[in-house]
Amino acid sequence: MSKIHRTLSTAFILHLQLFFRKYPSFPYIIKWLFISLIIGSLVGTVSAGFLTSLQWATDFRESHVWIIIFLPVAGFLVGALYHYFGKDVEAGNNLLLESIHEPKETIPLKMAPFVYLGTIVTHFFGGSAGREGTALQMAGAIADQLAKPFRLDKADRKVLLISAMAAGFGSVFGTPLAGAVFGLEVFLIGKIRYHAIFPAFASAILADAVTNFWKAKHTHYHIDFIPKPEFIPVIYSILAGIAFGICAALFSKLLHKTGMLFKSTIKYPPLRPVIGGILVAAAVFAMGTPRYAGLGIPTILESFTHPLPFYDFALKMIFTIVTLSAGFKGGEVTPLFFIGASLGSALSLFIPLPYGLLAGMGFVAVFAGATNTPLACTLMGIELFGADCGVYVAIACVVSYLFSGNNSIYIKQKIGEAKNRRFEHLVDKSFKDL
Repeated sequence: MSKIHRTLSTAFILHLQLFFRKYPSFPYIIKWLFISLIIGSLVGTVSAGFLTSLQWATDFRESHVWIIIFLPVAGFLVGALYHYFGKDVEAGNNLLLESIHEPKETIPLKMAPFVYLGTIVTHFFGGSAGREGTALQMAGAIADQLAKPFRLDKADRKVLLISAMAAGFGSVFGTPLAGAVFGLEVFLIGKIRYHAIFPAFASAILADAVTNFWKAKHTHYHIDFIPKPEFIPVIYSILAGIAFGICAALFSKLLHKTGMLFKSTIKYPPLRPVIGGILVAAAVFAMGTPRYAGLGIPTILESFTHPLPFYDFALKMIFTIVTLSAGFKGGEVTPLFFIGASLGSALSLFIPLPYGLLAGMGFVAVFAGATNTPLACTLMGIELFGADCGVYVAIACVVSYLFSGNNSIYIKQKIGEAKNRRFEHLVDKSFKDL
């Protein structure tokens, strides 16, 4: 009987070896599908909780506008938390990108609760920030804890972090395809590492499914009219893309310059968000409107219904730069959506394209230029606004990417393949003195 068992075992092993030789990707798929299931479940659940908390904080602030007066106090608490207990995770998204380029120590798990608390406090008291940074950091910190139990080497840790970023981005915006490509595209300008393509897509899709399972709400957008992609409308979309790219470059430059200004003039870190909070709160009450506080979703929706004034995008840019440069937590992406959508809507006064279409183009194109992720942003536009706008969105994102030059909101983003060098030189020269 034992001889029969040995024969059967040997035959099974031989068949298994033959199967793996014929389908060498099968073990890879099984391994990363299992890990992606864990990432998707954890990140999707955390994103759902974060979105629910953020909605509560936003609703409370909008019904109690007076609470913005305490933004400087909230800034001190956030600044002190990171100064005394979170210096090793203060780099945020740049720490994730650095870990992908050169994995070292495991990202501290405390990054997740720290950025969660910092973001909720920022939005509760009226800072102008987003949510993408929080989602990415929570996802990266949680996923990186799997590296040691699964005995992942450096190459696998890179894939793990790319998958986590894909899951965080896809689940927080409800755009899993864009999230997957964003994770693959963001860390290296001009190149995509296909070795992580399956885990990135699996993690993003699963995380989005889990977030929807928990019934977390995503904002829905609609473009009323999209003209056929003919020669003249395409030329107009190129012109709009140029404006979006210049806007993205300007935002990135000013964000870094203002951040350095805060650091050079205010040596005690917890005091920086206090000063920033005073400036933002004073501006809100001086203007008599909280329009530029928080995410600004109502104004983004408004940009799709009628043309907005040009000062909307400029003021949101100022509010966001001051908030984030001072040390408040959140992200840049949703404010970039606001800036791009309101700029696009305003451009309809000069560019004869529908304001809703221009708003949608700006929504993703300014983000594309500021993060150098034109493919992810094109997919995001299609997922959010429908496939009919795909040609216009793609043109705007690609042109914005080209005109943003060597600029990015992420300082640890590396160049894998340069854009048109002569073209970059001309664009960068326009902004080097800012």
